[in-house]
Amino acid sequence: MALYVYAITSEDHPLDLDELSGVGSEPAPVRAVASGPLRAVVSEISEKIRPKRRDLQIHQEVQERLMRGGPVLPLQFGYTAADEPAIEQALLKDADGYLANLERIGGCAEYHVRASQDEEQLLRRILRESPEAGDLNERIRAGDQDPQLPLALGELIAAQVQERQEALAAGLVEALVPFAREHTVRQASGADFLNFSLLVPDDRQEEFRTAEASLARQIGDGVEFRLSGPLPPYSFVE
Repeated sequence: MALYVYAITSEDHPLDLDELSGVGSEPAPVRAVASGPLRAVVSEISEKIRPKRRDLQIHQEVQERLMRGGPVLPLQFGYTAADEPAIEQALLKDADGYLANLERIGGCAEYHVRASQDEEQLLRRILRESPEAGDLNERIRAGDQDPQLPLALGELIAAQVQERQEALAAGLVEALVPFAREHTVRQASGADFLNFSLLVPDDRQEEFRTAEASLARQIGDGVEFRLSGPLPPYSFVE
């Protein structure tokens, strides 16, 4: 029977899996498949797994349970294997790499930081602080019919928004990275101007959360921080 794979751990992980049921319409017990120095945490499935709310929640619950017992390499939602021999072969083939990754992320958790900015507040600040933007805006409001003015103002504001947000993002990353063993910055999307993850050692997590809260207060109104964690280290599994 096909197996849904949640994570990989070392053989000495306590694997507290009691009473955990897996994903799917007919949930099977979560268990481990052993192969050399590694274990894959799995459950049997009889269907193609889709990202339904319950299954996403179960997937995350298994990861969080495992995290409490030691280092874990979490797999992204939806990974399946044909059977136990396929899993055993995969673990044996890449055992050295999996063990190295488990050692690298040991004693750490992932934190995810996103930040967005109130567009109206930022626009008013640019018009207030940029003489060129303020002048163009006043000419338009005074009735200047030059058709190039709105385009020029729009381009100037867009450039200012990008420059200011890139500088702010760089400053925030610089301030928080010292608390992390590793970090990765992703392309921000939507209203966000910052999207990055940090691998924070257990003994620095309180410091990190305090620093993040302090930064949010210092920056003040108009910038919204969204901090998630501690999380399984999805972003740092190679």
